[in-house]
Amino acid sequence: MDHQTLSDALLPTVHSAGRAIMAHYGQSIDIGLKPDSSPVTAADCDAEAIILRDLAEIAPNVPVIAEEAVSAGNIPHTGSRFFLVDPLDGTKEFIQNRDEFTVNIALIENSTPTFGIIYAPATGEVYWASAPGIAIAGELDCASEQFEIVKIRTIATRTPPADGLTVMTSRSHLNEATMAFLETKTVAATTNAGSSLKFCHLASGQADLYPRLAPTMEWDTAAGHAILTAAGGTVVTTDGLPLIYGKREKGFLNPSFIAWGQRPDEL
Repeated sequence: MDHQTLSDALLPTVHSAGRAIMAHYGQSIDIGLKPDSSPVTAADCDAEAIILRDLAEIAPNVPVIAEEAVSAGNIPHTGSRFFLVDPLDGTKEFIQNRDEFTVNIALIENSTPTFGIIYAPATGEVYWASAPGIAIAGELDCASEQFEIVKIRTIATRTPPADGLTVMTSRSHLNEATMAFLETKTVAATTNAGSSLKFCHLASGQADLYPRLAPTMEWDTAAGHAILTAAGGTVVTTDGLPLIYGKREKGFLNPSFIAWGQRPDEL
């Protein structure tokens, strides 16, 4: 299945998952804690169930590493090709009634995210990598039962402005290491966002740099990584090496990384 066919199949899936999430949004929410002390809600579980059901039909022979299933101990053997799923990235934002949470699905091939789709149901933003070198954005209303994407457009990273970088930072993880790193750059502006939308803002030319010098999981980053790469960006570790996926022996934990819209030549 090529990536255009995969995106056509999975866009309705993220729409359905987004509708399931929004059924809980702004309501009284029972919040559980996973073994790593991160929060989980019924919205996470409902969205993941929809995604897993659809992936089993769309690509039955491709293993799936999904956040809530992993937390429950369900970790299939992956091989070189598998899906990574974060059914509700930004659970803390969701709980606090902020609109910066997303549904993330990515395909990993030979340790690299080659396809990704991100949907922010509260804002209607949807982004995906439809083919190598082609990233798309649109709007998808989850309030409607009817699946219809509007305002579809190709997106691309931008050349950083001469007056300095616009930097995406995490609202919850702006630590001393990140601040020290930014002191070495010419920064014109900083802005924060929850969830994987930070990658999307780089991919669409709204920002230039996203340093994440704090732990993340592979399912947090894979879809955004794929979209950013398709739009012309890069994601590297602090050693300058590509961020790779399938780190089963490390529990799918990522090292610190730096995401660039367009990486300066001198680096």
